[in-house]
Order: sequence, then structure tokens, then C-alpha cells
Amino acid sequence: QVQLVESGGGLVQAGGSLRLSCAASGRTFSWYNMDWYRQPPGKEREFVATISRSGGSTYYADSVKGRFTISRDNTKNTLYLQMASLKPEDTAIYYCHVKAPADSRDYFQDYWGQGTQVTVSS
Repeated sequence: QVQLVESGGGLVQAGGSLRLSCAASGRTFSWYNMDWYRQPPGKEREFVATISRSGGSTYYADSVKGRFTISRDNTKNTLYLQMASLKPEDTAIYYCHVKAPADSRDYFQDYWGQGTQVTVSS
């Protein structure tokens, strides 16, 4: 079964940095793009960044462009999000995501981790 487990969240002061990790299992994840999303308190989930299968292509939301870096290590089945110059507006639960074939099915579905809390203080 697909499992995505985020880690690395915590409390950090504005201007600081954090590195989030997402450990993936249950699929050959090098076959799929992977993504980071976040959900600020009281708001809907929003896109943060995506990375291609080999890591050669990335795309970021305007709100994090230039500050966040998405990467992956397919040998470790791990997705990363390096966050720098953090702002209070970055406070959210951060989720990793992959769209992959369902177990014993011929269609794709969305898989999400449980989320990791990032809190940025002023």
C-alpha cells in the first residue's frame, strides 16, 4: 500500500529555515511526479511545488518562488522541501502528494501524507 510520511516540521522564527522530508513507500515513485501542498489555518489547501520524475523539472507557487526548493532522492524514495526566509504567512500544515495507480486498479488516485506542522513566529 502507498504510504507517505512527512517529517521535519516545527516552530521557527521569521527568516529562518526548515527542511521537510516525505518518505514514500508502496510504489516505484521514480515513475511519478511528486508535489508539496500546504493548508494554512482557516484556509483551503494550496499548491506549493512540484517536481518531475527524475528531478529535472520543478515548478513553484508564486508565494514561495525564490525561497523554497523542492528536490527528491529516488534511491531513498524521499521527497524534500527546503524552506528558507520563512515568513509568518508560511505557517501551515504541509503535505506531500503523489498521483499513482490505485492498489490492484487500472486508474490513478491521489495519495497524501498525514502532514507536518510548520509554524513561523514573528
